[in-house]
Amino acid sequence: MPAAAVTRAHSHARRTGSRIRLVLLAPLLVGVLTAGCRSEVTLSAHDERVQVVATTGILRDLVSHVGGDRVRVSALVPDGADPHSYEPSLRDVRNVVYADVAFSNYLLLEEQAIIKALDANLRDGVPNISLAEGAVKYAAEIIPLVEDVSLDTIWLGMRVRGTGTAHGANRSSDVLLRATAVQGPGGVVAYLTESFGTPSFYVDSTDGFDPANGYRDDTAALPPDAHTHMSWAFTKPGVYRLTVRAQLAVTPDSAPIPMGEQVFTFAVGVDPHSVPGMAGAAVLNSGHADISVDLDQGRLYLFADPEGSGEANQRVYDPARTVIEVPNKALREVPGDRRFRFLGRPGTQVYQLPQAVLGKHVHGEIDPHLWQNVRNAISYVELIRDTLIGADPLGAASYRANATAYIAQLERLDGFVRDTIARIPSSRRHLVTTHDAFGYLGQAYGIEISGFVTPNPATEPSLADRRRLTETIRNLDIPAVFLEPNLAARSTTLTEVAREEGLRICRIYGDTLDDGVTTYAQMMRFNAESLHDCLTTAR
Repeated sequence: MPAAAVTRAHSHARRTGSRIRLVLLAPLLVGVLTAGCRSEVTLSAHDERVQVVATTGILRDLVSHVGGDRVRVSALVPDGADPHSYEPSLRDVRNVVYADVAFSNYLLLEEQAIIKALDANLRDGVPNISLAEGAVKYAAEIIPLVEDVSLDTIWLGMRVRGTGTAHGANRSSDVLLRATAVQGPGGVVAYLTESFGTPSFYVDSTDGFDPANGYRDDTAALPPDAHTHMSWAFTKPGVYRLTVRAQLAVTPDSAPIPMGEQVFTFAVGVDPHSVPGMAGAAVLNSGHADISVDLDQGRLYLFADPEGSGEANQRVYDPARTVIEVPNKALREVPGDRRFRFLGRPGTQVYQLPQAVLGKHVHGEIDPHLWQNVRNAISYVELIRDTLIGADPLGAASYRANATAYIAQLERLDGFVRDTIARIPSSRRHLVTTHDAFGYLGQAYGIEISGFVTPNPATEPSLADRRRLTETIRNLDIPAVFLEPNLAARSTTLTEVAREEGLRICRIYGDTLDDGVTTYAQMMRFNAESLHDCLTTAR
């Protein structure tokens, strides 16, 4: 069969399969088309090029360099948006349906809804590649995600341990942590603060618990092997006992599998060693802890590192013999922002354990931002090349040639980044920013990461928070802080302290491109030059 005929046959098969799926989506698509759209639809059943969907603009750029004229590639997350929290539109789902190949970063980088959009809507047999995981076979280096946040109180989140593969779970499965009851003198609210200060809720006892709808309004949904951060607010002092039930939903249509139930005890503004019925209990009052469900053991427990020395040092605590302390120093005033009226009237004091990390931040044990080391991006390119060859063997020579030329460009880029940062005096190589996205940059090119985040962007940070940041800046003689353009709105404290200390406020790019920096190579060059220019300038 001639090459052109093979291509036409391939395109016809793709169009036929896509048309079947689009019948199911047609009513939804009508609503999108009448309501307006984010951008022009890029993937099509009437295009003989290989149709590729990537999750982010950075991955889209890598694919376009390897694919060249033989591919048409679209990103689900628009440039300037946060892949940790972006919710895909129905138009994004349409692009997934038409895709011949899909690339995600994963390692829990992307919002779970993005992964579900891929996994649920790709046609059978379409390659669905997680680049960060697959690139390890191409010599990519991965590092742990180290969260070194010093807080005045315990940092309490929720965690899923284990993969649940024995039950058939995969990356699109949901683990449901449901609050079903609270005993205590006041209300309990567990919530997270989104990128621009908008709260979303995991638990809210102030409006009761509704078993009729499966406790839907008091449920946290996480993917397997993940954890998340949140704030915990208690309206009155006293002892609280929170009942949490865990279930594994392997697929949206399958019956949830029970994973245990436990009662977790909080001592709020009272002596944690005098809780009735808890004599001799362990007290967690510092470091990092998570209400955790173990999918492989089918049980709930506390997984904690009271010393705050790192996640590798966390261990299991039995909730029946453990008290979580919320001390009097956790008292905070309810902010004037109307979005936080659920906590009470402005100025009212509540006890709050802060979420420690700004914005929606669900992640695993491995830092997913591999591309901040250009050598890892080269591994991505090699995996993209081989995947495209598998999907379109007739284009093998073109993909190999494009990848070879692009890898040579990236090798020069790696040298540029290394040389540029090496010209920064070693005593000045300190990165202060708001987002844990630069561990690979630091490890590969010799930058010390000294991240700072405000526990809750809707409230003023404590004096201790600001003092620690100010002391770090003064002790290290740091001349500049760095903000990602898409996250600048959540960085008011860092900006204020920088201005008070006479520091430059400079840009750096982590997860996303924008109108000013449109390619991966531009991004890495910009970051290297920004670090050099801002850190070599005297204060």
